[in-house]
Amino acid sequence: MVDLLQGGAYLVNGGEIIPDGPDACRAVFDRTGKNITKEEAKEKTISYGILERHNTSGSMDKLKLRFDKLTSHDITFVGIIQTARASGLQKFPMPYVLTNCHNSLCAVGGTINEDDHMFGLTCAKKYGGVYVPPHQAVIHQYAREMLAEGGAMILGSDSHTRYGALGTMAVGEGGPELVKQLLEQTYDINRPEVVGVYLTGAPVKGVGPQDVALAVIGAVFQNGYVKNKVMEFVGPGVASLSADFRIGIDVMTTETTCLSSVWQTDEVIREFYDIHGRAEAYEELKPGQAAYYDGMITVDLSRIRPMIAMPFHPSNTVTIQELNENLMDILEETQKRAQVSLDGAASLNLKDKVKNGKFMVDQGIIAGCAGGGFENICAAADILKGKSIGAGGFTLSVYPASMPVYMELIRNGCAAAILETGAVMKTAFCGPCFGAGDTPANNAFSIRHSTRNFPNREGSKLQNGQIASVALMDARSIAATAANGGVLTPATDFDGEIGKYKYHFDSKIYANRVFDSHGIADPETEIQLGPNIKDWPAMGALPENLVLRVVSEIHDPVTTTDELIPSGETSSYRSNPLGLAEFTLSRKDPEYVGRAKEIRQAEEARMNGEHPCQVLPALKDIMGVIKGQFAWVNHTNTGFGSTIFAVKPGDGSAREQAASCQKVLGGWANIANEYATKRYRSNLINWGMLPFLIREGELPFRNLDYLFIPGIRKAVEEAAQTISAYVVEEGGLKSFELRLGELTEEERQIILKGCLINYNRVG
Repeated sequence: MVDLLQGGAYLVNGGEIIPDGPDACRAVFDRTGKNITKEEAKEKTISYGILERHNTSGSMDKLKLRFDKLTSHDITFVGIIQTARASGLQKFPMPYVLTNCHNSLCAVGGTINEDDHMFGLTCAKKYGGVYVPPHQAVIHQYAREMLAEGGAMILGSDSHTRYGALGTMAVGEGGPELVKQLLEQTYDINRPEVVGVYLTGAPVKGVGPQDVALAVIGAVFQNGYVKNKVMEFVGPGVASLSADFRIGIDVMTTETTCLSSVWQTDEVIREFYDIHGRAEAYEELKPGQAAYYDGMITVDLSRIRPMIAMPFHPSNTVTIQELNENLMDILEETQKRAQVSLDGAASLNLKDKVKNGKFMVDQGIIAGCAGGGFENICAAADILKGKSIGAGGFTLSVYPASMPVYMELIRNGCAAAILETGAVMKTAFCGPCFGAGDTPANNAFSIRHSTRNFPNREGSKLQNGQIASVALMDARSIAATAANGGVLTPATDFDGEIGKYKYHFDSKIYANRVFDSHGIADPETEIQLGPNIKDWPAMGALPENLVLRVVSEIHDPVTTTDELIPSGETSSYRSNPLGLAEFTLSRKDPEYVGRAKEIRQAEEARMNGEHPCQVLPALKDIMGVIKGQFAWVNHTNTGFGSTIFAVKPGDGSAREQAASCQKVLGGWANIANEYATKRYRSNLINWGMLPFLIREGELPFRNLDYLFIPGIRKAVEEAAQTISAYVVEEGGLKSFELRLGELTEEERQIILKGCLINYNRVG
């Protein structure tokens, strides 16, 4: 079904894989008649060509990328623009689309969300951007319909910024990376490795894009096979897939922790652009005659069967058939994993869902950038046609990804077929993907064609003892389950016909409702600021030395950004840095905020010329121990702040607030064995936080310990490979070693200045 090659491979003539080895170059020559080195073959990937086109550094090893377009939604664009304004923004230098698909409901916090929307509209006018009002389209569907171009690069402040199926290499990053682009700076990375995804065969009836995506995620997430790499989809199986099917797989590549993705393009993608009135955006993309990949994933599409990702991660995958055949064993294992994820704060009882040997589901949702596509919903309509979802507890909600998609579903009758069953169709909204819509009852089990199933991602509140759980499935199997009275059912059991529907894109809705400045700024426009929209607080430069208090210690194998800063009900406060910070780690460690604030008071006193010990008397003894070995240390050359330890933090969302909330609460660092994603590490750096690393199994400190790091500023200036640190104990200092990993010169300067705003501030 899905196999991983151990090592690199050549792809020859687009159809033959030659594993790397002593005889590989000879085999390539035999088939092409050309001598080609491995490095030359690396330059023949689609990815290399796109990266080269956008690189400004002159070196393909150290990339400095300028993107063609930017996109953000209403959980992120306020903070991004506020940061850019504080750094001297005058005009958007490239197309920047502001969509409103996360804070759409305007239900929590009164007018707070709508104030954010008006902020976005006035900024689009003032700086020359595009504004997509609420309910018109989810961010990624609008980008597919209106922004993507063959060979282009798009940077978005949402982790699922993926338009590779259309030939666009797109990257989801934290907001500060978009700020850099707005300030005409660059996205700096080492040239990423490229992993080929070689597709063969064709999917059987009932198998959808989410099934293929989950099979791949399950094969590569745990082993990090594609972490921070580019996934390049090639092979004869690509031709068997529609544009919508490819898009549905592509958007889920984020859950593999890859950097980006791109696909070979063909007449199917040309037709997609034609349908959307943008024929000029198509570009044929394919690897060269002999292209070298740093890894190779082979996928036989004909062997994929309906999949389910069990709570609480998209990589917890089995086929639905396997689950039904080994029901109690798999549910028992899932419950055990849940106890680790939930820290015992709530009890998950999945085995209670088994009735007469069948697994009963409470809720189905087809939504967002992954599930809300035209073909997914048409297929669900065919499976549901003439059925009833029943008058019991089971519910089914369907969210088309854009109003043009919704309108076509109305015109072709699929919307009517769905509504007739008792299901509900709603407007374009990302809420079910992050816990702001269709929250299930306590201990309910929801099956969703959406992007993630992390703890509390469905909106339950663990801190109140409430927990529900989400499993990811394809729209087709969700519809089959709904048609079968809520009994978990793979769509391959459906014996009717799933039709092929022609899509007609109608641009009138966007023409009538979307504000597009066409790049023309109006500096006279006054930005509309609601009372909840706050400026970033002042942040100081990195001091000569640091005293850090460990204020949270997390030993989960992976810590998601949702656990660092919860989604859902917090969304209304994402334009208010201090207000949002009150929710930091609230579901994982409710004591964190109070502890962080306590040490932050000491730094605030120091910055105001006062003695930190006056506001935090415990520091007197701490400084006394430190002075016993470092007599020259005092409060004028030493900063005070907090840090957290987590084994592997940062999986999931690109939201910068996972880092910025720690910063505004006085955080100076994270300490980890590794960082789950590049984007989270970048967020830490851009907010002036030190992304420390410590070797796995070495943890010389405990929660609430004080750490002393002498000469940290000099260490950053000189790009020191290792940094000496000390645990402050009653009897003296205990030494240990930290590392920062590779930092660019710009990243070091951002940390030294204290944050990206300080680095760019004018005057």
